[in-house]
Amino acid sequence: MPPTMDMLRFATAGSVDDGKSTLIGRLLYDSKSIFEDQLSAVEAASTAKGDDYVNLALLTDGLRAEREQGITIDVAYRYFATPRRKFIIADTPGHIQYTRNMVTGASTADLAIILVDARKGLVEQSRRHAFLASLLRVPHLVLAVNKMDLVDYSQEVYEEISEEFTRFADKLNIADLTVIPLSALKGDNIVTRSANMPWYEGPSLLHHLEHVHVSSDRNLIDVRFPVQYVIRPQSSQYPDYRGYAGTVASGTLKAGDEIMVLPSGFTSTIAAVETADGPVAEAFPPMAVTVRLNDEIDISRGDMICRPQNAPKAAQNLDAMICWMAEDALRPGRKLGIKHTSRSARVMVKELDYRLDVNTLHRDQDAQELNLNDIGRVRLRTTQPLLCDDYARNRETGGFILIDENTNRTVAAGMITSAD
Repeated sequence: MPPTMDMLRFATAGSVDDGKSTLIGRLLYDSKSIFEDQLSAVEAASTAKGDDYVNLALLTDGLRAEREQGITIDVAYRYFATPRRKFIIADTPGHIQYTRNMVTGASTADLAIILVDARKGLVEQSRRHAFLASLLRVPHLVLAVNKMDLVDYSQEVYEEISEEFTRFADKLNIADLTVIPLSALKGDNIVTRSANMPWYEGPSLLHHLEHVHVSSDRNLIDVRFPVQYVIRPQSSQYPDYRGYAGTVASGTLKAGDEIMVLPSGFTSTIAAVETADGPVAEAFPPMAVTVRLNDEIDISRGDMICRPQNAPKAAQNLDAMICWMAEDALRPGRKLGIKHTSRSARVMVKELDYRLDVNTLHRDQDAQELNLNDIGRVRLRTTQPLLCDDYARNRETGGFILIDENTNRTVAAGMITSAD
């Protein structure tokens, strides 16, 4: 494979039994991305379950509980490549109690595939996942109308679902929507165009995934480099080495660039940008690199390297949209931990502005709490300033998670809408 191949991260979502795992299994199988022993194991498992066909969903349903119940519980990550592109797939659960896992899988995705069963049409989870994808600013969305073989490949059924979803998507912030009719079980429109649907003139799913343009989606303007670790090797070979390791959140970094370190405000220039394989001419997201500076500055984990004339806000008051992921309700006044880039702090929920109905997008401003899987807008106050941007501008520095300090469990994912 050529070294310049780009990568597409995509997440699958949808209601239970819409065929997400089968779709991914079919993609892996038809693109010849599975080994013979994997296929043999799936064939044996299919026979043991009494299936009279090779159940490709078993390729991704790795947990024993998933195979026994025939559902996806955890986020399963899979990797495959074609001659055109590398792919990372996040297979997310459909059950409503696992919506938090869908948020996890989609938060870093370039594209989201929302599957709909052609027999059932749009259901609440379809709308919920579409709304979450727009809330998480996933740049590209594919509505995959699956199980077309069970409705006799009906163009009328496809167009009815497509029109209903398009009307709903018009209310959301979705920049790029593609609708594809397919059958994951039969392989229609997965890798090659299907002869069973001559009325459909668009691309197959894999063709779309290979050609969707994602490089312009990345923020290469605002330099944001959260420091995760300070490297000081105690060796005679590198007696004075001091490097700052982390993942480039946005922008580009190269030797000679003038930078500023927050929160101190000290400035310097970059001496070198290095990876495990040696120095690189330029670093861009999402590369993991070590940055060395020409001046000795006191920098520690949680600090941010940026441009002097283009800095994030240092804010303690945050307005944010959050998806609540815990069984116990969230009410104003609650204190939690917050993890934002490489910085951790404590936070108090000052106000609940409204709870959102994902079906109608109605804002319930009388809501007193957020329950499991509810989405709402809150006002937060942190114990120390966070170096942040609005989520609409920068997904990396605009996103955060909330943590229950008693159990250390992640209880919410949040997107900053404004900060001061």
